[in-house]
Amino acid sequence: MTAPAGLGARVRDRPAPRVDGIDAARGLALIGMFVAHVAPVAATPEVAELIAIADERPRLLFALTAGFGLGFLTGGTRPVTEGRGVLRRQLAVRAVILVALGLLIAATLHPLVFIILDVYGVAFLVMLPLLFLPARVAVVVGAGLLAVAPGVATAAQYSQELLIARESGPRLLWDWLLTGAYPVIVWVPVMLIGLGLARMGAADPRVVPRYALAGAITAVVMLPLTRLLPAEADATATPAEHAVSASALALGNVGLGLVVVATMVMLTALARPAVTRIAGAVLSPVTAMGAMPLTIYTLHLVVISAAKRVEDGFVTDDSWGLTIGLIAGGMAFAWLWRRFLGRGPLERLLRAASGRSGAAAGGAD
Repeated sequence: MTAPAGLGARVRDRPAPRVDGIDAARGLALIGMFVAHVAPVAATPEVAELIAIADERPRLLFALTAGFGLGFLTGGTRPVTEGRGVLRRQLAVRAVILVALGLLIAATLHPLVFIILDVYGVAFLVMLPLLFLPARVAVVVGAGLLAVAPGVATAAQYSQELLIARESGPRLLWDWLLTGAYPVIVWVPVMLIGLGLARMGAADPRVVPRYALAGAITAVVMLPLTRLLPAEADATATPAEHAVSASALALGNVGLGLVVVATMVMLTALARPAVTRIAGAVLSPVTAMGAMPLTIYTLHLVVISAAKRVEDGFVTDDSWGLTIGLIAGGMAFAWLWRRFLGRGPLERLLRAASGRSGAAAGGAD
């Protein structure tokens, strides 16, 4: 059935405004991905420990900010009530485009990293029926699922039945949902938490300290606990022990992600005016990156694919020069583009393809 005249316009005009702190947190997640992807193996244990911070936390922070973004896109604290079918259809188109783009990059550029775009698109599709859950329901369900989903995904790696099913069935679908490097079963709970917090008020001065405290407590409890549990590489541990460790680590990392988000929001929106001005200026290149994540992430895949070389008989793209270049170049490009041209180029194309090109320029993507 065709939507009534003007319905699509009402949907497009209802996204909540962008929150710079969320974009800044997403920008930090992108920087963390750059480090994880191309930073060389460290010569000292201290530097190796520092680089290890970027192994999993950036992708979970990215998923968390994606949940916030979905919350803003669907109205923030005042979710849209009319034209939800139109909005879901627009998001579904975006999701399919992301899946296609991820598969295209994998097939043509062959970067030496796992690509998140196709998984991101599948996660969007899974989120479609969950977009308008009540705020507290989204947070509670997301947190509850996060307590078990990483363990389930880890246990799947040890299940011979599942591995046989993966090899004999639709392998890509199994990887997307459960057995891949970025399983949707883990991403969706994190997105639900972000979605629920966006509904509560991502920059509400009454809400931000609450999710900052909840995140800090979770991180302080769970991250030290993982030190007492078997490491992922410990071959002597049982699958159940690995599953518990994976869930504890994911909870701790998402808790830390909430602290990062809250800190960025406080600095850019809730602190004293002089602090917010200075923080906004200092963080503006990072915020600009976070405001155009599809463009920056895709460009970084192009760059690291072009940087592949053979070294000591192995194909690699690691180097400190490339790491620094990606960070500095990404910030400079994003800051200049946003200052003079506005929304990122791939973000514009994605909006147009999904039928949201008439939306207010200041709205969330």
